[in-house]
Amino acid sequence: MAQNYSLSSRITRRVTLSNGPLRLVIERTNDLRKRTPEVANQNYVVHSFDSAQMYRNEGEVGSTILRYLSSKENTTGLKREDIHFTSKLASNSSYDTARKSIKQSARQCGLGYIDLFLLHSPYGGKAARLASWKAVEDAIADGEVKTGGVSNFGIKHLQELLASKPRVLPAVNQIEVHPFNTRTEITSFCQEHDIVVEAYAPLARALRMKHPVIRSLSEKYSCTPAQLLVRWSLQHGYVPLPKSVTKSRIAANGDVSGFEIEAADMKRMDGLDEHLVTDWDPVDAD
Repeated sequence: MAQNYSLSSRITRRVTLSNGPLRLVIERTNDLRKRTPEVANQNYVVHSFDSAQMYRNEGEVGSTILRYLSSKENTTGLKREDIHFTSKLASNSSYDTARKSIKQSARQCGLGYIDLFLLHSPYGGKAARLASWKAVEDAIADGEVKTGGVSNFGIKHLQELLASKPRVLPAVNQIEVHPFNTRTEITSFCQEHDIVVEAYAPLARALRMKHPVIRSLSEKYSCTPAQLLVRWSLQHGYVPLPKSVTKSRIAANGDVSGFEIEAADMKRMDGLDEHLVTDWDPVDAD
């Protein structure tokens, strides 16, 4: 029997996301205003939103969430605490600069607090990374942020942070992960240290949807290639962050509880690794 995965089932005790059915859609675009109500009225309500200082949409996402929560379209009575909002620090720097920047993000989104705040990359060097993490810790202590994490961190960056004896351990590492770029060493390190792997670009930005193995297994499991890739990520224990602007695809991306990839097929998909990088790749930065 296929396991009925939910987003919360893939989160450790230090991270709390929305409960209920699988919530995989993470919104990065700036046209939320016209699309949030129509998406939220379906049975695949979007509970999790991924923003960043770099995306320049923290205010847009926050205001749209608040507008929907107070509208008549909110027929299920969702509250602020049912929403999970993520943002990220654009660049690592001095403590004062990073602390000021996080405060600005908390104000900009208008949601009262940020559920998950990440260092967007390891760029900037050791001193800047550790100073910026201290700013995240203080933002958590001050109630502006609930949980802290990192993004695009390689093993050496994670080891560096853990060795610094932080007051708050990183709960998440958001990195590009899919069968064509498995990042096995990084993901294994994260799981060994109780760090949740959030897999961005889990669909490899549709660059391998027609790969013979993906097509063959999609037919075997009567699913779409995207559903197969999402399911692969979940079965590895990751939190996949698929992105789509199409309602039908948003719904389909979350509808993955009706099948389970067999162990032999998981291994076959693991073997597709070609270190395909579809975005930036800072994991080896100094």
